[in-house]
Amino acid sequence: MNPDLHSTPILFLSGAGLPAWIWDAVRADLPVESVVAAYPKRVDASLDDYVSSVLAQAPDGSFTIVAHSIGGVVASQIMAKAPERVAGLLGVAASFPAAGTSFLAASPAPQRIAVGLVMRVAGTRPPERAIRSALCAGLDEGDTDRIVAEFEPESQHLYRDKVSRRTFPVGSGYVVTTADRQLSAATQYRYAAELGTGFRRELATGHLPMLQDSASLAKVVQEFTATA
Repeated sequence: MNPDLHSTPILFLSGAGLPAWIWDAVRADLPVESVVAAYPKRVDASLDDYVSSVLAQAPDGSFTIVAHSIGGVVASQIMAKAPERVAGLLGVAASFPAAGTSFLAASPAPQRIAVGLVMRVAGTRPPERAIRSALCAGLDEGDTDRIVAEFEPESQHLYRDKVSRRTFPVGSGYVVTTADRQLSAATQYRYAAELGTGFRRELATGHLPMLQDSASLAKVVQEFTATA
């Protein structure tokens, strides 16, 4: 791993629809500059539009990416478009589809079919019941209510656009959330293998460890960025 990772700023890429404040407690425990990228809100925004928007908000020079959930798709496309900017990449319950496939195409068959049908009819905002029972599993009522109230739908292109051929950085890692109801641990291990990481940690949380156990996630991020 690049020995300079511990001093480079961090770019956080969130899962779909999630507000920036979910990272507040983790960022407060990190001794480096960090930015939470906002995604474009246009309904027709392409995956490349997401990448352009994120790179415009990124710290100057090189940075380490911490990518959560579908943020792994955005990170994958950043590695295709601007690999020289990325010093390291840590996935947190993140999706890393194989080159030439999309987030939706890489999902397990039952989820892929069900989500694809729902998206065509109702868009990309999940039903409130699904947000509460799966996405927010393990969270307290207050955080869950905020997520439900502030969840913002993403462009369908984020789910459907294919990621380009890319090479992940040598400094890569993955955090598996073993009590995850949104993205199974088995699926996460498959994405970790796609990332090709030797750095792998487990947290006994649901899909949002940055809220359920922010201190543990911050320690993992620090360990990742400090390990040579």
